Amino acid sequence: MRAHGCAAIRVSMLATAAIVLASICCVAAFAAEPVKRILIYVEPFYSARTADEPPKVATGRPHADLLASRNPDDILKARDMIVASPKLVTPMTMMVLGIRLYDIGLRDEAVFWFYAAKDRFMSLIEVAQPNTPQLQTATDAMKAFSALAGPVINGYAFCDIARQQVARSKAIAWVEANPYGVIYDDRILARTADRVGALAAAIKSIRDGAAKERAYFDDPKTAAQFAASRKKNDADATYCWK
Repeated sequence: MRAHGCAAIRVSMLATAAIVLASICCVAAFAAEPVKRILIYVEPFYSARTADEPPKVATGRPHADLLASRNPDDILKARDMIVASPKLVTPMTMMVLGIRLYDIGLRDEAVFWFYAAKDRFMSLIEVAQPNTPQLQTATDAMKAFSALAGPVINGYAFCDIARQQVARSKAIAWVEANPYGVIYDDRILARTADRVGALAAAIKSIRDGAAKERAYFDDPKTAAQFAASRKKNDADATYCWK
């Protein structure tokens, strides 16, 4: 699992705004040109090594082949399938959808699905018992996706903080309205017998984290420092291209 120039980044699933800022600046420092493809690999689910080749996607049927396609219509078809039947769609599939939407220039949608993927997974691990063995591969993969794709997608998202906050809120609302079916699977041991209540608490925790991020950027001093850091590291040139 790697990223160009920032292989040492480690981002927690509930990253603070300060860590988001650091990750954006780290990538920007190594990328003065516009980033139009997300070239990463996250074993065993995703591999995109060059812009000239289609990625390899192993998130499972029926979405993987569509998400690996170089035809934008196939990626949109995968998105529409996920919207129509989201109950058992894995967070890894949603992460790959976000990456591929970024690749075809639909970056606002990419931001939404990136956040929705993270929040769907967070809702699961907040209900499941800590260190559940069945979730270890997914946990490792989601951490890697966040660390490797996150700086690029957040780099674009924070071109417009107000728009980023709208996407963040919409993603949380989607995750709440479309609970992940695996949360109710008895094979995944839960922290409590009340999975519905645990899920509600998880959603509240996610909302609280988003509120802290909003408060961070609502501070004029913080916002000014953030803008100055982006300018210093060419983040706008790297991510805010038209």
